[in-house]
Amino acid sequence: MDSTAPLLGPNSRQTALSTYSAAKRDLIYVCASSPLHLLLIFVPLGIIWGYMELSHTWTFVFNFLAIIPLAAILAHATEELADKAGSTIGGLLNATFGNAVELIVSVIALKEGQVRIVQASMLGSLLSNLLLVLGFCFLFGGYNRIQQTFNQTAAQTMSSLLAISCASLLIPAAFKATLPHGKEDWIVDDKILHLSRGTSLILLMIYVLFLVFQLGSHHAMFEQQHEETDEVVSELSIKPHQSLSIRSSLWFLLLSTVIVSICADYLVGTIDNVVESTGLSKTFIGLIVIPIVGNAAEHVTSVMVAMKDKMDLAISVAIGSSLQIALFVTPFMVLVGWWIDVPMTLNFSTFETTTLFIAVFLSNYLILDGESNWLEGVMSLAMYVLIAMAFFYYPDVMADAA
Repeated sequence: MDSTAPLLGPNSRQTALSTYSAAKRDLIYVCASSPLHLLLIFVPLGIIWGYMELSHTWTFVFNFLAIIPLAAILAHATEELADKAGSTIGGLLNATFGNAVELIVSVIALKEGQVRIVQASMLGSLLSNLLLVLGFCFLFGGYNRIQQTFNQTAAQTMSSLLAISCASLLIPAAFKATLPHGKEDWIVDDKILHLSRGTSLILLMIYVLFLVFQLGSHHAMFEQQHEETDEVVSELSIKPHQSLSIRSSLWFLLLSTVIVSICADYLVGTIDNVVESTGLSKTFIGLIVIPIVGNAAEHVTSVMVAMKDKMDLAISVAIGSSLQIALFVTPFMVLVGWWIDVPMTLNFSTFETTTLFIAVFLSNYLILDGESNWLEGVMSLAMYVLIAMAFFYYPDVMADAA
Protein backbone atom coordinates (compact mmCIF):
# COMPACT_ATOMS: atom_id res chain seq x y z
CA MET A 1 0.00 0.00 0.00
CA ASP A 2 1.33 3.44 -0.95
CA SER A 3 2.11 5.36 2.26
CA THR A 4 1.75 8.67 0.44
CA ALA A 5 -1.85 7.99 -0.60
CA PRO A 6 -4.35 10.37 1.05
CA LEU A 7 -6.57 8.94 3.76
CA LEU A 8 -9.61 10.47 2.07
CA GLY A 9 -10.19 9.95 -1.63
CA PRO A 10 -11.50 12.69 -3.89
CA ASN A 11 -15.10 11.53 -3.45
CA SER A 12 -14.81 11.28 0.34
CA ARG A 13 -13.24 14.73 0.59
CA GLN A 14 -15.95 16.18 -1.65
CA THR A 15 -18.66 14.52 0.47
CA ALA A 16 -17.16 15.89 3.68
CA LEU A 17 -16.94 19.40 2.22
CA SER A 18 -20.51 19.13 0.95
CA THR A 19 -21.74 18.03 4.38
CA TYR A 20 -19.84 20.86 6.07
CA SER A 21 -21.26 23.41 3.60
CA ALA A 22 -24.80 22.10 4.12
CA ALA A 23 -24.43 22.28 7.92
CA LYS A 24 -23.04 25.81 7.69
CA ARG A 25 -25.87 26.87 5.36
CA ASP A 26 -28.49 25.39 7.71
CA LEU A 27 -26.94 27.13 10.72
CA ILE A 28 -26.95 30.51 8.95
CA TYR A 29 -30.51 29.93 7.74
CA VAL A 30 -31.79 29.10 11.25
CA CYS A 31 -29.92 31.96 12.93
CA ALA A 32 -31.22 34.47 10.36
CA SER A 33 -34.82 33.23 10.46
CA SER A 34 -35.83 35.38 13.45
CA PRO A 35 -34.63 38.66 15.01
CA LEU A 36 -34.86 36.95 18.41
CA HIS A 37 -31.74 34.95 17.54
CA LEU A 38 -29.62 38.01 18.24
CA LEU A 39 -30.08 37.05 21.89
CA LEU A 40 -28.03 33.88 21.34
CA ILE A 41 -25.04 35.84 22.64
CA PHE A 42 -26.47 35.33 26.14
CA VAL A 43 -26.29 31.51 25.89
CA PRO A 44 -22.54 31.23 26.64
CA LEU A 45 -22.80 34.06 29.19
CA GLY A 46 -25.60 32.30 31.05
CA ILE A 47 -23.80 28.94 31.07
CA ILE A 48 -20.50 30.50 32.20
CA TRP A 49 -22.14 32.53 34.99
CA GLY A 50 -24.08 29.46 36.12
CA TYR A 51 -21.14 27.04 35.98
CA MET A 52 -18.79 29.46 37.76
CA GLU A 53 -21.52 30.25 40.34
CA LEU A 54 -21.09 33.99 39.86
CA SER A 55 -23.75 36.62 40.61
CA HIS A 56 -27.11 34.89 41.07
CA THR A 57 -29.01 37.87 39.68
CA TRP A 58 -26.94 38.02 36.50
CA THR A 59 -27.10 34.23 36.16
CA PHE A 60 -30.89 34.49 36.25
CA VAL A 61 -30.94 37.40 33.75
CA PHE A 62 -28.48 35.83 31.28
CA ASN A 63 -30.19 32.43 31.25
CA PHE A 64 -33.59 34.10 31.06
CA LEU A 65 -32.52 35.96 27.90
CA ALA A 66 -30.72 32.87 26.53
CA ILE A 67 -33.81 30.66 26.61
CA ILE A 68 -35.82 33.10 24.44
CA PRO A 69 -33.86 32.50 21.17
CA LEU A 70 -33.41 28.82 22.01
CA ALA A 71 -37.19 28.51 22.27
CA ALA A 72 -37.51 30.16 18.85
CA ILE A 73 -34.98 27.71 17.33
CA LEU A 74 -36.78 24.76 18.91
CA ALA A 75 -40.10 25.98 17.50
CA HIS A 76 -38.54 26.55 14.05
CA ALA A 77 -37.01 23.05 13.95
CA THR A 78 -40.33 21.55 15.02
CA GLU A 79 -42.20 23.38 12.24
CA GLU A 80 -39.63 22.29 9.64
CA LEU A 81 -39.97 18.69 10.81
CA ALA A 82 -43.76 18.93 10.86
CA ASP A 83 -43.86 20.25 7.28
CA LYS A 84 -42.11 17.11 6.04
CA ALA A 85 -44.13 14.69 8.16
CA GLY A 86 -47.56 15.50 6.74
CA SER A 87 -50.47 17.39 8.25
CA THR A 88 -51.56 14.75 10.78
CA ILE A 89 -48.16 13.80 12.17
CA GLY A 90 -47.02 17.40 11.81
CA GLY A 91 -49.95 18.56 13.91
CA LEU A 92 -49.03 16.03 16.58
CA LEU A 93 -45.41 17.20 16.53
CA ASN A 94 -46.44 20.83 16.93
CA ALA A 95 -48.81 19.86 19.73
CA THR A 96 -46.11 17.85 21.50
CA PHE A 97 -43.14 20.20 21.14
CA GLY A 98 -45.10 23.45 21.01
CA ASN A 99 -44.59 23.98 24.73
CA ALA A 100 -41.31 22.11 25.13
CA VAL A 101 -39.65 25.02 26.94
CA GLU A 102 -42.43 25.21 29.55
CA LEU A 103 -42.18 21.44 30.03
CA ILE A 104 -38.40 21.51 30.47
CA VAL A 105 -38.42 24.44 32.91
CA SER A 106 -41.33 22.93 34.86
CA VAL A 107 -39.79 19.45 35.13
CA ILE A 108 -36.51 20.91 36.42
CA ALA A 109 -38.37 23.17 38.87
CA LEU A 110 -40.46 20.22 40.06
CA LYS A 111 -37.35 18.12 40.68
CA GLU A 112 -36.02 21.01 42.77
CA GLY A 113 -39.26 20.99 44.79
CA GLN A 114 -40.36 24.39 43.43
CA VAL A 115 -44.06 23.48 43.21
CA ARG A 116 -45.13 27.13 43.56
CA ILE A 117 -42.97 28.10 40.59
CA VAL A 118 -44.47 25.31 38.46
CA GLN A 119 -48.04 26.21 39.36
CA ALA A 120 -47.45 29.92 38.83
CA SER A 121 -45.70 29.38 35.47
CA MET A 122 -48.59 27.23 34.23
CA LEU A 123 -51.11 29.89 35.24
CA GLY A 124 -48.85 32.63 33.87
CA SER A 125 -48.63 30.92 30.48
CA LEU A 126 -52.42 30.73 30.36
CA LEU A 127 -52.83 34.38 31.29
CA SER A 128 -50.15 35.62 28.89
CA ASN A 129 -51.65 33.73 25.95
CA LEU A 130 -55.27 34.57 26.77
CA LEU A 131 -54.75 38.25 27.55
CA LEU A 132 -51.30 39.49 26.51
CA VAL A 133 -50.87 37.68 23.17
CA LEU A 134 -54.53 37.96 22.20
CA GLY A 135 -54.54 41.64 23.19
CA PHE A 136 -51.49 42.47 21.07
CA CYS A 137 -53.01 40.54 18.14
CA PHE A 138 -56.25 42.51 18.32
CA LEU A 139 -54.42 45.82 18.84
CA PHE A 140 -51.73 45.57 16.13
CA GLY A 141 -54.00 43.72 13.72
CA GLY A 142 -56.89 46.15 14.03
CA TYR A 143 -55.30 49.55 14.56
CA ASN A 144 -55.62 50.37 10.82
CA ARG A 145 -58.76 48.32 10.17
CA ILE A 146 -62.39 48.73 11.16
CA GLN A 147 -62.91 45.04 11.95
CA GLN A 148 -61.15 41.68 11.61
CA THR A 149 -62.91 38.34 11.30
CA PHE A 150 -61.99 34.74 12.04
CA ASN A 151 -63.57 31.26 12.13
CA GLN A 152 -66.33 31.57 14.72
CA THR A 153 -67.04 27.81 14.98
CA ALA A 154 -63.42 26.92 15.69
CA ALA A 155 -63.19 29.78 18.21
CA GLN A 156 -66.32 28.54 20.00
CA THR A 157 -64.90 25.00 20.22
CA MET A 158 -61.66 26.23 21.73
CA SER A 159 -63.46 28.57 24.14
CA SER A 160 -65.58 25.66 25.39
CA LEU A 161 -62.42 23.65 26.05
CA LEU A 162 -61.01 26.64 27.92
CA ALA A 163 -64.08 26.62 30.15
CA ILE A 164 -63.46 22.95 30.99
CA SER A 165 -59.81 23.62 31.76
CA CYS A 166 -60.77 26.55 33.98
CA ALA A 167 -63.27 24.36 35.84
CA SER A 168 -60.58 21.73 36.42
CA LEU A 169 -58.66 24.30 38.48
CA LEU A 170 -61.71 25.83 40.16
CA ILE A 171 -63.00 22.50 41.48
CA PRO A 172 -59.93 21.55 43.60
CA ALA A 173 -59.74 25.12 44.99
CA ALA A 174 -63.45 25.08 45.87
CA PHE A 175 -63.05 21.56 47.27
CA LYS A 176 -60.45 22.74 49.79
CA ALA A 177 -62.09 26.09 50.52
CA THR A 178 -65.41 24.48 51.55
CA LEU A 179 -63.87 21.95 53.96
CA PRO A 180 -63.21 22.92 57.60
CA HIS A 181 -59.58 23.39 58.62
CA GLY A 182 -58.30 21.61 61.68
CA LYS A 183 -55.83 19.07 62.96
CA GLU A 184 -56.40 16.71 60.06
CA ASP A 185 -55.48 19.06 57.21
CA TRP A 186 -53.14 16.41 55.84
CA ILE A 187 -56.17 14.24 55.09
CA VAL A 188 -57.70 17.06 53.03
CA ASP A 189 -54.39 17.60 51.20
CA ASP A 190 -54.18 13.89 50.44
CA LYS A 191 -57.70 13.85 49.01
CA ILE A 192 -56.93 16.93 46.89
CA LEU A 193 -53.79 15.20 45.60
CA HIS A 194 -55.82 12.16 44.52
CA LEU A 195 -58.50 14.41 43.02
CA SER A 196 -55.84 16.30 41.05
CA ARG A 197 -54.33 13.11 39.66
CA GLY A 198 -57.72 11.77 38.58
CA THR A 199 -58.64 15.13 37.03
CA SER A 200 -55.30 15.22 35.17
CA LEU A 201 -55.99 11.85 33.56
CA ILE A 202 -59.38 13.09 32.35
CA LEU A 203 -57.88 16.33 30.99
CA LEU A 204 -55.21 14.41 29.06
CA MET A 205 -57.94 12.20 27.59
CA ILE A 206 -59.88 15.31 26.51
CA TYR A 207 -56.72 16.72 24.94
CA VAL A 208 -56.15 13.54 22.91
CA LEU A 209 -59.78 13.63 21.72
CA PHE A 210 -59.36 17.31 20.76
CA LEU A 211 -56.35 16.37 18.62
CA VAL A 212 -58.48 13.69 16.93
CA PHE A 213 -61.20 16.30 16.40
CA GLN A 214 -58.79 18.91 15.03
CA LEU A 215 -56.58 16.66 12.89
CA GLY A 216 -59.06 13.96 11.97
CA SER A 217 -62.85 14.11 12.03
CA HIS A 218 -63.14 17.93 11.69
CA HIS A 219 -59.90 18.65 9.88
CA ALA A 220 -61.69 20.81 7.28
CA MET A 221 -62.83 23.23 10.00
CA PHE A 222 -59.21 24.04 10.80
CA GLU A 223 -57.90 23.75 7.24
CA GLN A 224 -57.84 27.52 6.71
CA GLN A 225 -55.34 27.84 9.57
CA HIS A 226 -52.96 25.41 7.82
CA GLU A 227 -53.29 27.35 4.56
CA GLU A 228 -52.59 30.65 6.32
CA THR A 229 -49.56 29.08 8.03
CA ASP A 230 -48.05 28.14 4.68
CA GLU A 231 -48.73 31.63 3.28
CA VAL A 232 -47.21 33.43 6.27
CA VAL A 233 -44.14 31.18 6.35
CA SER A 234 -43.48 31.88 2.67
CA GLU A 235 -43.95 35.64 3.23
CA LEU A 236 -41.78 35.87 6.35
CA SER A 237 -38.98 33.56 5.25
CA ILE A 238 -35.74 35.26 4.24
CA LYS A 239 -35.12 32.51 1.72
CA PRO A 240 -38.48 30.88 0.98
CA HIS A 241 -36.93 28.19 -1.20
CA GLN A 242 -34.64 27.00 1.59
CA SER A 243 -35.66 24.57 4.30
CA LEU A 244 -34.03 22.18 6.75
CA SER A 245 -33.68 18.50 6.02
CA ILE A 246 -35.20 15.98 8.41
CA ARG A 247 -31.73 15.18 9.75
CA SER A 248 -30.88 18.85 10.32
CA SER A 249 -34.25 19.49 11.97
CA LEU A 250 -33.69 16.60 14.38
CA TRP A 251 -30.18 17.85 15.20
CA PHE A 252 -31.41 21.40 15.91
CA LEU A 253 -34.32 19.98 17.93
CA LEU A 254 -32.01 17.81 20.04
CA LEU A 255 -29.32 20.46 20.48
CA SER A 256 -31.71 23.25 21.43
CA THR A 257 -33.50 20.95 23.91
CA VAL A 258 -30.22 20.04 25.63
CA ILE A 259 -29.06 23.67 25.87
CA VAL A 260 -32.49 24.82 27.09
CA SER A 261 -32.27 22.16 29.82
CA ILE A 262 -28.86 23.47 30.93
CA CYS A 263 -29.99 27.12 30.94
CA ALA A 264 -33.26 26.23 32.68
CA ASP A 265 -31.35 24.35 35.38
CA TYR A 266 -29.24 27.44 36.13
CA LEU A 267 -32.33 29.67 35.89
CA VAL A 268 -34.36 27.65 38.40
CA GLY A 269 -31.39 27.23 40.71
CA THR A 270 -31.12 31.00 41.25
CA ILE A 271 -34.81 31.74 41.91
CA ASP A 272 -34.55 31.59 45.71
CA ASN A 273 -31.58 33.96 45.68
CA VAL A 274 -33.33 36.34 43.29
CA VAL A 275 -36.39 36.36 45.56
CA GLU A 276 -34.20 37.31 48.53
CA SER A 277 -32.19 39.98 46.71
CA THR A 278 -35.01 41.67 44.75
CA GLY A 279 -37.97 41.23 47.08
CA LEU A 280 -40.11 39.81 44.27
CA SER A 281 -42.36 36.89 45.21
CA LYS A 282 -41.97 33.41 43.72
CA THR A 283 -45.52 33.70 42.46
CA PHE A 284 -44.77 36.89 40.53
CA ILE A 285 -41.57 35.44 39.02
CA GLY A 286 -43.36 32.27 37.96
CA LEU A 287 -46.56 33.94 36.80
CA ILE A 288 -45.25 37.02 34.98
CA VAL A 289 -41.50 36.68 34.35
CA ILE A 290 -40.91 33.04 33.38
CA PRO A 291 -43.84 32.73 30.88
CA ILE A 292 -42.17 35.43 28.77
CA VAL A 293 -39.34 32.96 28.13
CA GLY A 294 -41.45 30.20 26.66
CA ASN A 295 -43.95 32.43 24.86
CA ALA A 296 -41.68 35.08 23.33
CA ALA A 297 -41.49 33.37 19.93
CA GLU A 298 -45.26 32.79 19.89
CA HIS A 299 -45.89 36.43 20.86
CA VAL A 300 -43.87 37.68 17.88
CA THR A 301 -45.41 35.17 15.45
CA SER A 302 -48.98 35.91 16.55
CA VAL A 303 -48.60 39.68 16.25
CA MET A 304 -46.94 39.44 12.82
CA VAL A 305 -49.67 37.22 11.36
CA ALA A 306 -52.38 39.40 12.93
CA MET A 307 -50.88 42.46 11.22
CA LYS A 308 -51.21 40.55 7.93
CA ASP A 309 -54.92 40.02 8.73
CA LYS A 310 -54.45 36.26 9.23
CA MET A 311 -56.60 36.21 12.35
CA ASP A 312 -57.52 32.52 12.16
CA LEU A 313 -53.86 31.65 12.55
CA ALA A 314 -53.32 34.27 15.27
CA ILE A 315 -56.29 32.98 17.28
CA SER A 316 -55.07 29.41 16.77
CA VAL A 317 -51.62 30.27 18.17
CA ALA A 318 -52.91 32.24 21.17
CA ILE A 319 -55.89 30.09 22.21
CA GLY A 320 -54.31 26.84 20.98
CA SER A 321 -51.24 27.43 23.15
CA SER A 322 -53.49 28.07 26.14
CA LEU A 323 -55.30 24.80 25.52
CA GLN A 324 -52.00 22.92 25.32
CA ILE A 325 -50.96 24.40 28.66
CA ALA A 326 -54.31 23.72 30.33
CA LEU A 327 -55.14 20.31 28.89
CA PHE A 328 -51.66 18.83 28.35
CA VAL A 329 -48.76 20.53 30.15
CA THR A 330 -50.43 21.18 33.52
CA PRO A 331 -51.98 17.70 33.98
CA PHE A 332 -48.79 16.14 32.62
CA MET A 333 -46.79 17.94 35.33
CA VAL A 334 -49.16 16.52 37.97
CA LEU A 335 -48.40 13.02 36.68
CA VAL A 336 -44.67 13.77 36.57
CA GLY A 337 -44.89 14.87 40.18
CA TRP A 338 -46.71 11.62 40.96
CA TRP A 339 -43.90 9.68 39.28
CA ILE A 340 -41.04 11.45 41.11
CA ASP A 341 -43.02 11.62 44.40
CA VAL A 342 -43.52 15.40 44.49
CA PRO A 343 -47.04 16.50 45.57
CA MET A 344 -47.92 18.62 42.53
CA THR A 345 -51.67 19.32 42.55
CA LEU A 346 -54.25 21.38 40.70
CA ASN A 347 -55.06 23.22 43.93
CA PHE A 348 -54.11 26.77 43.03
CA SER A 349 -54.82 29.57 45.48
CA THR A 350 -58.29 31.11 45.51
CA PHE A 351 -56.89 34.38 44.16
CA GLU A 352 -55.10 32.62 41.30
CA THR A 353 -58.18 30.65 40.23
CA THR A 354 -60.24 33.84 40.39
CA THR A 355 -57.87 35.64 38.02
CA LEU A 356 -57.91 32.64 35.67
CA PHE A 357 -61.72 32.66 35.64
CA ILE A 358 -61.69 36.39 34.80
CA ALA A 359 -59.17 35.85 31.99
CA VAL A 360 -61.12 32.94 30.46
CA PHE A 361 -64.40 34.84 30.80
CA LEU A 362 -63.02 37.92 29.05
CA SER A 363 -61.22 36.04 26.26
CA ASN A 364 -64.30 33.91 25.56
CA TYR A 365 -66.47 37.02 25.43
CA LEU A 366 -64.07 38.67 22.95
CA ILE A 367 -63.76 35.76 20.50
CA LEU A 368 -67.25 34.25 20.52
CA ASP A 369 -68.61 36.67 17.91
CA GLY A 370 -65.83 35.83 15.42
CA GLU A 371 -64.84 39.51 15.11
CA SER A 372 -62.21 41.75 16.71
CA ASN A 373 -60.99 45.35 16.75
CA TRP A 374 -58.20 47.36 18.37
CA LEU A 375 -60.29 48.46 21.36
CA GLU A 376 -60.85 44.83 22.34
CA GLY A 377 -57.08 44.44 22.29
CA VAL A 378 -56.72 47.38 24.69
CA MET A 379 -59.29 45.77 27.02
CA SER A 380 -57.36 42.50 27.05
CA LEU A 381 -54.00 44.19 27.69
CA ALA A 382 -55.49 46.36 30.45
CA MET A 383 -56.80 43.26 32.20
CA TYR A 384 -53.37 41.63 32.00
CA VAL A 385 -51.70 44.71 33.49
CA LEU A 386 -54.24 44.79 36.33
CA ILE A 387 -53.59 41.13 37.13
CA ALA A 388 -49.81 41.60 36.93
CA MET A 389 -50.03 44.57 39.34
CA ALA A 390 -52.13 42.53 41.75
CA PHE A 391 -49.63 39.65 41.79
CA PHE A 392 -46.74 42.07 42.21
CA TYR A 393 -48.16 43.08 45.59
CA TYR A 394 -49.61 39.66 46.50
CA PRO A 395 -47.30 37.89 49.03
CA ASP A 396 -46.30 34.24 48.76
CA VAL A 397 -47.41 33.64 52.34
CA MET A 398 -51.01 34.34 51.37
CA ALA A 399 -50.74 32.12 48.28
CA ASP A 400 -49.40 29.19 50.30
CA ALA A 401 -52.04 29.59 52.95
CA ALA A 402 -54.94 29.80 50.49
